[in-house]
Parts: sequence; C-alpha cells; structure tokens
Amino acid sequence: MIPPEQKGVAISAWAQYVLDNFATVAEAVKVLQDEPFVIVSDYIPGTEKFTTIHLSLSDATGDNAIFEYINGKLVIHHNAAYTVMTNSPVFEEQLALNRYWQGIPGTIMLPGTNRAADRFVRASYYINAIPQTEDTRTAVASVFSVIRNCSVPFGISSETEPNISSTRWRSVADQKNKVYYFENVLTPGTLWVDLTKFDLKKGAPAMKLDLKQGVAINGISNGLFKSANAFKFMGI
Repeated sequence: MIPPEQKGVAISAWAQYVLDNFATVAEAVKVLQDEPFVIVSDYIPGTEKFTTIHLSLSDATGDNAIFEYINGKLVIHHNAAYTVMTNSPVFEEQLALNRYWQGIPGTIMLPGTNRAADRFVRASYYINAIPQTEDTRTAVASVFSVIRNCSVPFGISSETEPNISSTRWRSVADQKNKVYYFENVLTPGTLWVDLTKFDLKKGAPAMKLDLKQGVAINGISNGLFKSANAFKFMGI
C-alpha cells in the first residue's frame, strides 16, 4: 500500500509521464532523482506474473539514462555512454559483465545464447562496431541490424527463465529528424512515421495506426493514422 502522503503513478503510465513532462534526459533525471512519486504495479491481467519494468531514456543530444527500482528504491544510471540495456540482471551487473567481455576481442568470440546478459554483451559490442555515420539511411539500417542480432527467436520461452521471451517487435527512433521506425515480427516489413508531419499541438485529436494481425504495412505510414479515442491507462 502507498502511504497516504505519497503520490503514486501506475506502472503503465510511467514512460508516458516522462515523455509528457520532460524535453531532455537531464530534465527527467533532475526531477525524478528526488522520487516525487512511487511506481505502483500489479499482476499482468489474466496471468500470475507480477509486472516489473525498468526505463531507458535517450534524447537528441545523445544523452542516456537508465531508471530501475532495486528493493523498492529508485536507482538512476545517467551517462551518455549507456547505450544498451536488456531485461536482466540489474543494470550495475550488466555493466560488470560487459567490462569482463571488453577484454576479449569481439571479432574472436562473443556470448551467443538468448540470455539477456549475453544479448547485452553482443549489443554493446556491435553498437560500437557499426559505422558511426551522419547518413541517416545507413545509421538506421545499422542499428536495426544490431537489434536483430540480439533478438530472441519468435516462439522461444522458458518457465524457469521468465526474462527470456520472444522478441515481438523492434523499433528505432531517429530523434534528430523525429522519425520513428517499427517492425512487427508477425508481419515482416518496416514502417515508419514522420512526427514533424503530425499535429502535436495541445488539443489536437488523438490518432491511431491499427496494426491488425496479418495486415502488412511498409514504408512511411502517416496517412494511415485515423482519429481515435485517447488511450486510457490503468489507474492505481
């Protein structure tokens, strides 16, 4: 239970709260480090799995931060160098594992299992090995290739290792040009939207792109969005 004097935010709205209230990673860190509220979670509807989440933030300046709750206390890792995060273990341990593997040349050997710790090491190596370029087309393609390399094959699951589950979608955010790329593993192909071409002013109508199962959408997709009721987050 939340103490009466403590404010709470539902876990389903945590990421949206940050997007709505902060323009940069630094702004978010400055406010959230004082823990103005606690994150309230619950069981995933229809399951016996308790919802846990950690949050990664990045912005157009290249700044990055990882937010996660450890034993009920918010821990923030704020550094532009933190460009990779996976499901587990806790981020501090992910960094320690990566430091070990940095002593082993990635061209000789990298851990290849679908465990989150191994995927973290592979992503950390490849994100620095791909071309560091100002060419948007090459940069987006390179980042997608890293994500695909670290994805868990569809249909894979393990009751003894719940942190291992199938990759169901992949996305890349071009924050400088405000273009968002998305692909669903059930409908091969990549779609993207140009956020500069949407009406994002206060009071503008909510818009939705319906990604129905089996319907393949490719390419720029702004014109496929339709007016819709605003998404309602689960309350506390």
